[in-house]
Parts: sequence; C-alpha cells; structure tokens
Amino acid sequence: MKIVIDNQSGFCFGVVRAIEMAEDVLNEGKSELYCLGEIVHNNAEVRRLNEQGMKTVSYDDIPNLQNKNILIRAHGEPPETYQMIEKYGLKLHDASCPVVLKLQTRIKKGFLEMQKVGGQVLIFGKKGHAEVNGLVGQTDGKAIVLESLEDIEFVDFSKASRLYAQTTQSVGEFNKLVESICQRYQDVSGKSFDFQSFDTVCRQVENRRPQLKKFAASHDVILFVSGKESSNGKYLYDVCKKVNPNTFFISNEEEIDVNSFCNKVESVGICGATSTPMWLMEKVADFVSKKCPDEL
Repeated sequence: MKIVIDNQSGFCFGVVRAIEMAEDVLNEGKSELYCLGEIVHNNAEVRRLNEQGMKTVSYDDIPNLQNKNILIRAHGEPPETYQMIEKYGLKLHDASCPVVLKLQTRIKKGFLEMQKVGGQVLIFGKKGHAEVNGLVGQTDGKAIVLESLEDIEFVDFSKASRLYAQTTQSVGEFNKLVESICQRYQDVSGKSFDFQSFDTVCRQVENRRPQLKKFAASHDVILFVSGKESSNGKYLYDVCKKVNPNTFFISNEEEIDVNSFCNKVESVGICGATSTPMWLMEKVADFVSKKCPDEL
C-alpha cells in the first residue's frame, strides 16, 4: 500500500505568520505569552505551543494580565479588543492576517457609507466565528451575518446593502447567495435597488480546491486531517468527500480505523486544512505505515 501526503496542504500564510510571531516571542525569553483564543483551530498545534509556554486566554482574563505579552491570532479582532488591551496596559503582538485586516477596513468603509443612506452591511459567514466577530465589530455590531440562503429572510430589502464574505467561505456558495439576494431585491423593488457584493474569499483556501479534487480522486482512501472547529477544514473536507466517498475526517492518528482500509486498498492520501500543521500529517502517515504494509 502506498501512502502519500499532499504537498499543497498545511498552514496558509496567515497561520504561518501567527505561529512564527508566537515562537519568536517565546524563543526570545520574554515573559509569558498569552494568546487571545486558540491560535489556530487545531488542538495538536495548540498543545505544542502550550508546551513551549504559550497560554490561551479569554476576554475575561485581560484585566488580570497587565504588562503581559498578548497575541492576537490571525482571525483578527474587533476594535473593542484593542481598546481593552490598551486600557489594561498589555504588550500587544498583533498577528492578524493581512487579508483579514484589509477586509476589516473595507467593511468599515462600507458601513460608514451605508450609515449615510440608512443601509445595511451583510456578511456571509459563520455566526460566532472569531473572524466574523472581528468583521461585525467594524460595524458597531450592526452587520447582519448570513450563514446560508435561508438567512436572507433577515435582510431588509427596502434598504441599500453591501455584502462581504468571511475569507474562508466557498466562492460558489457566495455566488449563490448573491444571486438569491439580487432576485429578492428585484421581486421587492423592481429594477431599481442599491445592492453591491464583494467577493472577499481568500484564494489561498479557494485555490486549493481544484488541486485537492485531483488528489482525492487519485487515491483509494483519503484521510483529511483537521481541527473540528476549522471552517476551511470543513469546506475542504467536503471538496474531497464529493470526489472520493472514502474520505475520512480525523483530528489525529488516534481517530484512524486502519482496519477499515488496511490490506483492502492500494493507496492512501493524507491532506488537511490551512490550519493543519505538516508535522501532524506526517505523524498520521507514520502511524498508518506502521499499522499497514506501505511505501511512504
């Protein structure tokens, strides 16, 4: 049996930047480093950094961390978080992804424009997700978050709208949402309506889709490694699953049932989310190679 790791899988630029920033602080021997929320949606990587001295904290912990080092992860944060950090005198290390920061700026600008005309800002994303919370924060909490087509019922089609997307969403689903919103505006207002959409999906995730489809199709079994809370992980897993029904979502090697495929298939492909470290996929490959006869 052959075991192959997808060489295109692994951390995206934003996650690499955040982890390198955390490691730089830890390696320089500074005081403790506190990360506001899990640095990445992958428990194994979080544990690895925790073992190096990084601690994960919540907003409630900020008042007790005066003069300590605090890291803002790649997902970004709303303005009030920066205000709290400044208020309590923490030493800020901002690892917000540049793509997310640019999107925050665009949404802030769009919100100010909509305020002038009594309009609304719409965000296609997962409610409660860290990135989405940061985006909504640019609108004083007034943006309407749409998770699916059904949520357009919360849109006021008598008002102007500006639609943006969480960076890890699907372009295809975003386009379907745009089409549905336009149709509803036409039904309500005829041809005259003020609606603009902005495709702000990060291409580091979306561009992996074609390659990942080929990878999934080229192996008998796919082990997709990802944290269960990773939005892009769920999306990319679905990409694999639609191409190869024998795709299994796992968080680590302990979740692998080798009996379901060992000695039954010729090749196993291992891939993961943009929040999955390469070392974890290598660990999965090593586990499978020890349990089944293979070529790595």
